[in-house]
Amino acid sequence: MIRLRSLYHYLLAWLGSLIYRNPSKEIFVLGVTGTKGKSTVLELINAILEAAGKKTALISSVRLKVDNFNRPNLTGMTMPGRFFIQRFMREAVEKDCDYILIEVTSQGILQHRHKFIDFNSALFTNLEAEHIEAHGSFENYRKSKSSFFENVAHNSHKNPKLFFINKDAKDHDYFFQVIKGFGHYLPYSRKDVSKIKIKTKLLGEFNLENIAAAVAFARARNIDWDTIKNSIESFDGVPGRLEFIQKIPFSVIIDYAHTPDSLEKVYQTLKSKKSKAGSQRLLCVLGAAGGGRDMWKRPVMGEIAAKYCDQIILTNEDPFDEDPGEILNQIEAGIMGDGRKKVKKILDRKEAIRAAIKIAKKDDTVIITGKGSEPFMRVAGGKKISWNEREIVMKILNNERIEI
Repeated sequence: MIRLRSLYHYLLAWLGSLIYRNPSKEIFVLGVTGTKGKSTVLELINAILEAAGKKTALISSVRLKVDNFNRPNLTGMTMPGRFFIQRFMREAVEKDCDYILIEVTSQGILQHRHKFIDFNSALFTNLEAEHIEAHGSFENYRKSKSSFFENVAHNSHKNPKLFFINKDAKDHDYFFQVIKGFGHYLPYSRKDVSKIKIKTKLLGEFNLENIAAAVAFARARNIDWDTIKNSIESFDGVPGRLEFIQKIPFSVIIDYAHTPDSLEKVYQTLKSKKSKAGSQRLLCVLGAAGGGRDMWKRPVMGEIAAKYCDQIILTNEDPFDEDPGEILNQIEAGIMGDGRKKVKKILDRKEAIRAAIKIAKKDDTVIITGKGSEPFMRVAGGKKISWNEREIVMKILNNERIEI
């Protein structure tokens, strides 16, 4: 059954390429893969390319863009399938775009959505535990990600091929071995950014890696340094990624963090910012993404929250067909001892956000993680509820009535 399903998706990818006349042959295609940072790297690269006068098309979890036409990604998939990518690339070619930038996911790779695309370049950000239950093991997850690099190395007809690999990532050597002897190996590191005089509005050490990736790609495409520097320094960030909704009298931030590693890095960044500013408490609204999957991470995320947060409000987040109350219990199981005194459980996510904002005082930071800019809440029976975390926060801050 698994092999038949795999063949089905493979044939769809082939058929899509055939119907839309393999548009990737006619345009420069970059694929970015990894656990974290993909959307930010793509948006940084897009900003630089646009500043350099290039026309771009982009597919990410956040948005779909062809030249000046831009819309939110409402497909429910970071890497859409069923002919979508081939049709999208044909549209980009017909609009005379110079580059197509694609966020490549492990689930998309499993379903062969990267096949029959002639990539010019592949970029790897990092690898942390995610989608383990879907893949069966971390090793299978890693193989899925690296198979994208392998496919570009062996099957893309483009030459020369450019492979960008994060030297700071634990799995750097693993990915290097996959492409060794094929194309150009172009490593990058956050240390590269630390050596140059560049200011950024982006918070966190992890964003230095994202900037380094964008700089490495832009330099490889012979874009001048002033354009690169100015683009990065004026870049405001990606919606739902450490996005400040308010800064005074207390901060309210939304973020997409949905893995233990990304959650900890967000909390570390905000704790560091708080200590420098002399601010007060970190108030955390937390769920656990994805009912029916990655259950292992729930108590781990609870443990991380207990380590950094002064107040924890556990709430609902994409339960699918699972009991959302039980998901919260599993997160709470990772919070030990006195940490339990910090915890409130408010299942309704809007009420949880309202509660966090209500107790916030001057110089506190309210951080709401898990949804970011996602347009839906996924609940039982395959139902999707429209969701706009930014809008909800704004209405609560402005004391506007919202549907609860």
